[in-house]
Amino acid sequence: MLVEVRGKNGFKVTEAIENYAVDKLSKVERYFKEELDAFVVCKTYKDHHRVEVTIPTKFYTMRAEVSEADMYAAIDLAIDKLERQIRKNKVKITRSLQKKEGVAELFNEEVDLEALERELVRTPVKRKQIALEQMSTDEAITAMEMLGHDFFIYRDEDTQNTCVAYLRNDGKYAVIETE
Repeated sequence: MLVEVRGKNGFKVTEAIENYAVDKLSKVERYFKEELDAFVVCKTYKDHHRVEVTIPTKFYTMRAEVSEADMYAAIDLAIDKLERQIRKNKVKITRSLQKKEGVAELFNEEVDLEALERELVRTPVKRKQIALEQMSTDEAITAMEMLGHDFFIYRDEDTQNTCVAYLRNDGKYAVIETE
């Protein structure tokens, strides 16, 4: 696995932190057949550290974000969270992507978009363009869970409409369909 470790908010990545992150990500590598890239962003704040781990694949982007008082503990928790996501969603992903070519190469058999950010004011903090992927509602919810986001924009494979799947405050999922 090719791992890129970066620091933000004034955090300087030491060789020890980088080696620790690479070593811990080797736990996740066993789930995949092909060589993947992993991006680790370490941020520091007054009272805590935040670690974000992103692993993009051909089909889904897996992401985990954790805050903790200690950077090493944050890396451990982020990798554990990512590993739980992979184990939990491996069967779902494989089943929902059977019709797409190449899904068999994603996971090892023996081992079980980003969204737009905007302020309330009129100026956007960040702009991002996404290519809407055609998928079912179940696939969109799985992609949303893998990213760790509370909404996901996609093109419905049946109606060809742009839809937004989101997590409600009561913990249930909902879909907004455009006309």
